[in-house]
Amino acid sequence: MLDNIGLLFQAPLLNVQLLLDGIFVGAIFALAAYGLALVWGVMNVKNLAQGDFVITGGYLAWWLSNPRHVEIGIPGTGIKLVDWVTPAIHPILSMPLVIVVMFGFGWLVYVTVIRRVIGRDLFTSLLATFGLALVMAQLLNQMFGPEVQVAESGFDIHSLGGLVTVATIKFVSLCLAAVLAALVVVFMKYSRMGQAIRATAQDPRAAKVMGVDTDRVYAFTFSLNSAICGAAGVLISMIWVIQPFFGIAHSIRSFVIVTAAGLGNLPGVIMAGLGLGVAELYAGFTFGAELQQFTVVGMLVAVLVWRQIQYSRHRQAVQ
Repeated sequence: MLDNIGLLFQAPLLNVQLLLDGIFVGAIFALAAYGLALVWGVMNVKNLAQGDFVITGGYLAWWLSNPRHVEIGIPGTGIKLVDWVTPAIHPILSMPLVIVVMFGFGWLVYVTVIRRVIGRDLFTSLLATFGLALVMAQLLNQMFGPEVQVAESGFDIHSLGGLVTVATIKFVSLCLAAVLAALVVVFMKYSRMGQAIRATAQDPRAAKVMGVDTDRVYAFTFSLNSAICGAAGVLISMIWVIQPFFGIAHSIRSFVIVTAAGLGNLPGVIMAGLGLGVAELYAGFTFGAELQQFTVVGMLVAVLVWRQIQYSRHRQAVQ
């Protein structure tokens, strides 16, 4: 560990490398965290399956990017009814399809699970979404196997000054994450559904009295979150790795970001996401990859303690 810390001082450009990589991956963390903040703020549901939605989107992109031989025939006759090789779709081009599929999947999950926990106590929503996370992880494991996968983008890696490298796909992912975040903000601000979502978040009863179908708003909000997670998963599958049981790590990252930034604070979510990405990359380099996830959990505990101290001070000031 001390040798790694000393290397950071001896090679200043290594800090630039870690900073850039942290920003690239942190932007995607922020995108997924904004979806969690949306569900948390509008529906008061703490979605512990957030990361599993991200991983599901990543696997959809990976699956679509690999051509597959489809052969269907009549058993025992040798007659082939279908003999076709599915075309490979580049992960970036598959993103619109993944977003649509994940939106529909989110609506299905809302109707079957989430609708029944809205308005219940905190423990009920946590237990339901934790069970959902376990089911999704096991289904992904059965469908795609436990191996780590990467959706190949085919983009080049460029060298800056011979010591700092920047993968083109990471820069493209940063730009796509920014565009998606901007589109969500514009939708929330100017569309009728976006205005209904904001009204429901402020006061569900008043919104219902004014004619807003709050159940439809909740369904759309959760589905929108699922679509955002799907898009984040596509980007993650190209610049990092995906595995069926990596969802919990992404869920913890989202909780760290939202807890630190606060609900409805998009600039805070962006800054917290970028900061978490940089901190995680530095921790992985300094302490080793085996303690990288421990750093994320430690940051969650630290943020919760910090929030509790702030809450205690606020109560004392009010009293």
